[in-house]
Amino acid sequence: MRLAALYSGGKDSTLALYLAEQMGHSVEHLVNIAPADPHSWLFHTPNLHLLPLMAESMGKTLVSVPSRGDEEDDLRALREALQRLDIDGVVTGAVASDYQWDRINGVCHELGLKSINPLWRKHPHLVMEELLASGTEAIVVGVSAEGLDERWLGRLLDASALQDLKKLEERHGVNVAGEGGEYESLTLDSPLHRFPIVVDASKVAMSQLSGLMRVTAFHAGVRKRT
Repeated sequence: MRLAALYSGGKDSTLALYLAEQMGHSVEHLVNIAPADPHSWLFHTPNLHLLPLMAESMGKTLVSVPSRGDEEDDLRALREALQRLDIDGVVTGAVASDYQWDRINGVCHELGLKSINPLWRKHPHLVMEELLASGTEAIVVGVSAEGLDERWLGRLLDASALQDLKKLEERHGVNVAGEGGEYESLTLDSPLHRFPIVVDASKVAMSQLSGLMRVTAFHAGVRKRT
């Protein structure tokens, strides 16, 4: 099928896109909803300014529509974005959020589009293992859980990080895939990327309960051989 991928730049949307293409689907478009409210329940918001370079790296067309960040306007923006495209369906990186699942599927049903969700209801350990096995490289750019402090910001989600997340799962109940909002991620490279994204500088803002790393300078890395 011809698909568009809901894409935020995070690990889950990247992995879902990768798996959809492995299934034989054609994904030409990345659809991003850019909420003005950073606390949008539907869509990931950190570091969306990197998406044009990510889309270029993956050879995809980026379709970005702003919204206020409340549910009504997020869904309005999603409808607007999808109606622009000649597609059969949509890929999402949804894992466990019934709220997100219901609303996105509702829009797809309304527009007559299939909803493809390669990660839906997978165990968090399996999601992370598939991420590592795919060769996707993502870093932590937001933390909001006990045990996840400033030292995690900018950390690569590799095998060592997964082991540490499993320890935090045992101690504090942290979801290792971040599905409880424990952390946010940013993809720097994957099998879909023709070149990696290189972070040159960033700013970290920490409060008592959470922290955020905002990338302030970045560039395209060395193009891969084909």
